[in-house]
Amino acid sequence: MNLFSIIWFSALALVVYHHLVYPLIMKLVASKIKATPAQPKSLADQDLPPVTVIVPCYNESETVVDKLYNLQFLDYPEDKLRVLLVDDGSSDDTVRKISSTLSTDEFAGKDFQLLVQPRNGGKVAAINAAMRKVSHGVVVLSDTSALVSIDALKRAAGLLADDSIGVVCATYKFLQPGSEGEDRYWQYQTQMKHTESLLGSTLGAHGALYAFHAESFKPLAADTINDDFILPMSICRSGKRCVYDTEMIAVELECASNEQDFNRRQRIAAGNFQQAMRLVDLLHPKYGWSAWNFASGKWMRVFMPFILLVLWLASLFNPVQNPLIELAAMVQTVGYSVLTMRHFFPDFSWPRLVNVAYYLVSAYVASGLGAVRYIINPETFTAWARADGQSLEEYGYSRSTFVAKRFTDVVVAGAALLFTLPLWPLIALAIKLESKGPVFFRQLRIGRAMPDKTELFHMIKFRTMVTDAEAKSGAVWAANNDPRITRIGNFLRKTRLDELPQLFNVLKGDMSLIGPRPERPGIARDLNRALPFYAERTYFVPPGITGLAQVNQGYDTCLDDVKNKLLYDHAYALTLSNPLRWLKADVHVAFKTVWVMVAGRGQ
Repeated sequence: MNLFSIIWFSALALVVYHHLVYPLIMKLVASKIKATPAQPKSLADQDLPPVTVIVPCYNESETVVDKLYNLQFLDYPEDKLRVLLVDDGSSDDTVRKISSTLSTDEFAGKDFQLLVQPRNGGKVAAINAAMRKVSHGVVVLSDTSALVSIDALKRAAGLLADDSIGVVCATYKFLQPGSEGEDRYWQYQTQMKHTESLLGSTLGAHGALYAFHAESFKPLAADTINDDFILPMSICRSGKRCVYDTEMIAVELECASNEQDFNRRQRIAAGNFQQAMRLVDLLHPKYGWSAWNFASGKWMRVFMPFILLVLWLASLFNPVQNPLIELAAMVQTVGYSVLTMRHFFPDFSWPRLVNVAYYLVSAYVASGLGAVRYIINPETFTAWARADGQSLEEYGYSRSTFVAKRFTDVVVAGAALLFTLPLWPLIALAIKLESKGPVFFRQLRIGRAMPDKTELFHMIKFRTMVTDAEAKSGAVWAANNDPRITRIGNFLRKTRLDELPQLFNVLKGDMSLIGPRPERPGIARDLNRALPFYAERTYFVPPGITGLAQVNQGYDTCLDDVKNKLLYDHAYALTLSNPLRWLKADVHVAFKTVWVMVAGRGQ
């Protein structure tokens, strides 16, 4: 057996164990020991503990009023219930809606408080801020977009009356049904969490609703991503159980688009990777069934996207003929091809099996991307994130186009980087021989404009000007026969070879191969004032190494040049509404770029 075969069989064993063997063992053990769910103690009103419901809010104007009335009608003594809403720097009218609702007669005499954080510090920062105002009793954390069952607080208090229980997790449901794949996934997750609870302790909670003792809380690290896993499991470390209550319900009001769900999954995956590293001690056998559940479930799931990729590649490139591996290679390749077609043609009537498989595989794609993004830059996911805001579709863009564009960027940029690497030492030597200073030039540029932020990044190029070229003049456009440009720099600009290091920016996701020119913040500020719709040219669209404007016109030398380029940039953005239009436009730009490089017509 060769190395490829060993890798393939090992990867196959892990995939089968995680998806089939592990759930089956859990179910068999739970039935064998005849485990029963934990039941809440029946407590008289005078014996109930004080409860503080904490609701972190960020741009929740669509659902916050419904949430307030939902909390008002919960079955719990008024003198023992406090609701603390923490607005984390919302940019919409969340604060106004909360204030106006709480001022109505329905909330008179009720202990509902609003804590306003002036800056958006993230959900974890909001939780930590709220917990500084709680010293005892039961704490219930709940999302604004989730409605809570009327007896949820009494059930949580009754379960936490058991000294062995430290966390109570609610069952998560959706008001509006999702896709077939999503429904099946949540049915599976609910069953798994219920079984974990029967065997001792469920792993983590649903952020929509979970409860714990205030005394057991320890402030969360500021960069925590999945608070609903880190917090419950930190309590379980002390020997307490986390139980899953199927009668304590949280109903999700929001219905996320495919894009929002994909982004949410990336964030969860980044959090899964983070918690796999930070809670690795939970793999210790002293934690019993919880250690085995963690290792076989959440911990292994972090690496499953990469294991599946290894399984496929090992079957494709195995040099030894093996009928089983060859069959697996064919099945995987055909399967992934069908799922790719399912992605680009979602309106076609696909069989249920394809829809379920598509949801599972797309979830793993998002998980893999989320883990990689976290490894590259852990700060990517530390700010507050929620499934709201404008989506690509709302602006006339096609999500499938952007997926295809990003895939093309990664493949072509990676290949171009390998192909051109032999030139890099020669270019570096030529730059060093002509002038003093670094080989590479890094400069802050403006990236995509998003609904809630504008991205900034450091663009990398081969240096083509003398060192400190703008030390005295500040940010200015290059001119014809610019004395700051070196002789080697002039050649690199004409052939566009100075832009080769930007391939790294493309691989990181800062840029695309084709898109609008990335501008400097200082110049962009002036252009925003002078030209209507200038900032909108990069709305959702990453800047490019080359672009429709760049191949039809040289570098900017005056405001009129920018006006002409602005038309090209918006024309290119229109092609992103359809995969075929985008493909035609990018092929056109690619051929023109090659012509500019060969003919030495760059600037």
